[in-house]
Amino acid sequence: MRITIVGGGNVGTQFAVHCAEKKHDVIIFTRNPNDFSKILYVVDKKGSILHKTDTFSTTDRAELAFSNADIVFVTVPAFAMQDIANSMLPYSSKKLKIVLVPGTGGGEWIFKNCVLQGAELFGLQRVLSVARLVKYGESVCATGYRNTLYCATLNSESLDEVCSLFYDLFEIPCKPLLNYLAVTLTPSNPILHTSRLYNLFKNYKEGVTYDKVPLFYEDWNDETSSLLLSMDYELQEICKAISAFDLSQVRSLKLHYESETPKELTTKIRSIEGFKGLYAPVKKLENGFVPDFSSRYFRADFPFGLSIIVQIAQLFKVDCPSMQRVLAWYKSLKHDSPKFSLKEYGATSIKKFNSFYKDGF
Repeated sequence: MRITIVGGGNVGTQFAVHCAEKKHDVIIFTRNPNDFSKILYVVDKKGSILHKTDTFSTTDRAELAFSNADIVFVTVPAFAMQDIANSMLPYSSKKLKIVLVPGTGGGEWIFKNCVLQGAELFGLQRVLSVARLVKYGESVCATGYRNTLYCATLNSESLDEVCSLFYDLFEIPCKPLLNYLAVTLTPSNPILHTSRLYNLFKNYKEGVTYDKVPLFYEDWNDETSSLLLSMDYELQEICKAISAFDLSQVRSLKLHYESETPKELTTKIRSIEGFKGLYAPVKKLENGFVPDFSSRYFRADFPFGLSIIVQIAQLFKVDCPSMQRVLAWYKSLKHDSPKFSLKEYGATSIKKFNSFYKDGF
């Protein structure tokens, strides 16, 4: 197959290596095609090589990336997806398969015009593993590969085929989800990252600096866990309100992390090997550290994560005070931020919302 990987970051590099290693024709669509070495590696935490390839190419030209592609894996942050969708639109008239990795972030709406042109859209519920670049354009460290992947589609009868492809590429079983909303409402980064950032920086205001950089997960505390569980509960209430669909595959974090109480959840999150060594997103100034609002944690997980969930809650008239409090804090910060509006993409009523997730348009 001819496989295009959109994005040369953590996940994009990991996907490129696996796909090329399986002898597929792989091209990476990136703004920096000349920054890639001749060999790409996936390594473990000790630096030992797990996978490698020298059979791939790179480009920053949409025509080369998409005109002959069989499948496109989109791995860029949510705030970059609209530009990608616009670039891909002229090449979407055939049965092009577009897979969003992960599928959260409003991508099903952003790529709507590509779908109307004939493309098939899929989304992974979560990424393969924790993946962090060791050196851009050369190597990525991957830890904690999942035992099972879950994938949804918006409009295709080829879901089983795509699930089989994931198994062939990554040797991880992939199971189909009943509806794309099981991806959209996944209790992952949109509530995991945002609850932590709120707890870390809720007292921040312009002029405030911090003396040290906290570890994002290893310094996790019960206060954050309590907030996260509250947001998780609200998410489950949203799922119950969307009665037109079976959303039982949106598993509570209590099940995902096998933790019933804040204390248990804190212990669990602190212990996850793949989470270790990751610092909170900050910028260094002469007199200390401040939040880095350019980080994807801020620019993606709030406006293209938590905000979408809150907008769905408002559409279905579900009260979610914890989510709204965290989102209101984010909106109060003085910084430029992208925005995503379901209404601007056509979800102006429950009927239109349900129709979209049922029929794909």
